[in-house]
Amino acid sequence: MQSQNMPNMQGQQNITGQGTSHNHGAHELFDAHELIGGMLSMMDQYKLYEQQIQDQELKDILQRQATFMTQMYNTIVESFQTGQDPQTPTQQYKMTQSNEVIYGLKPGQPKKPKQTASELTDECYSSFMLELVKGSTATFSMAALEMNNPIVRRIIADSLPNLIEMGYEIFLYQNKHGYYQVAQLTPQDMNTMVQTYGKAPQTNIH
Repeated sequence: MQSQNMPNMQGQQNITGQGTSHNHGAHELFDAHELIGGMLSMMDQYKLYEQQIQDQELKDILQRQATFMTQMYNTIVESFQTGQDPQTPTQQYKMTQSNEVIYGLKPGQPKKPKQTASELTDECYSSFMLELVKGSTATFSMAALEMNNPIVRRIIADSLPNLIEMGYEIFLYQNKHGYYQVAQLTPQDMNTMVQTYGKAPQTNIH
């Protein structure tokens, strides 16, 4: 019985003794490839949208986010390949939109699929951008929960607030231009929903 356990023990010792750059589990590698590939796709599509966007404000948002994404991409790739802290640490994305949200719905023409690429508008491109950021945010969230390498895990987790800020910036832009309308309940229904829950008794943590 002892001889049968020896190979497994040796295998575990080899994994433990590997350099930091190879301290990755198989599941982590697959998640990282999906995450990094998604970032590449997002940056490539941003480059495509940049040539078509008409509104300078939206183009500025896209260019600022693309520049930040490039640095974030390089930071993640470096830490993923080396297992060490990257030369350029995770930065903080700062949006320029105000936090004011416009509430209410205005009637408009029913939306339907475009028949030609020439029909695509800034509303379409800003929606594409928001969906890309939301998809990356979900991928980053799931990957950060199961990363084996602590440095890569921390960088991915620290990058999440930046993606959230990017998505919120695009949402605010869309809301300001009427592309993303925000419905509200009646004051009575809203108050009922807000008052649904109460605080739980707080206990001391020992």
